[in-house]
This record gives sequence, C-alpha cells and structure tokens, in this order.
Amino acid sequence: MLRNQQKRYLKTLAHSKKAVVMIGNKGLTEAVLNEADRALADHELIKIKINAADRQALASMIEQLCESLDTELVQRIGHTATLFRHNLDKPRIQLP
Repeated sequence: MLRNQQKRYLKTLAHSKKAVVMIGNKGLTEAVLNEADRALADHELIKIKINAADRQALASMIEQLCESLDTELVQRIGHTATLFRHNLDKPRIQLP
C-alpha cells in the first residue's frame, strides 16, 4: 500500500508520460492484461487509457485491472488511470 507522500511523488513522475496501454470496446482481454503486465515489468509506472461507457464500468474495470495485475492505483483522471507495481528484480523507481 502506498502512502500519500509516495503517491504524490509517483504523480509527478507520471505527469509527462503518455498512455502505453489502451483498453477499447472489448474491455479487459487476455492480450490487454499481458501487454499491461509487460509494460509494468519494464517501467513500473504506466498510464492506461480506458474506453468505458460510464463511471461505474470505468471504476470496475480499473479495480479488475489492479487485482489481476497486483498493482496500486496512483490516480485516475477522466478515462486515464496511472498504475504502479514495484519491480523487485530491477527497481527503476526509488520511493521516498
């Protein structure tokens, strides 16, 4: 679980990043989960753009994504979610 100070730090790092994974009309497919997992292994901090019909669908999709990939939600702005998963083998980000 991330502390507020750590979330603030990760938000500043994520500000300039572009979304690396896009979730379309088909929702959370196995291919999307594999791509997000690979991106998290490489970068630790990623943005995901989600095309959802309403707020409830968006929130449930983010929750499913976090549970299945074992990630922390850093922030959600509109249809973009920022996710973090610490890589123990090759850490790229040092949390305060």
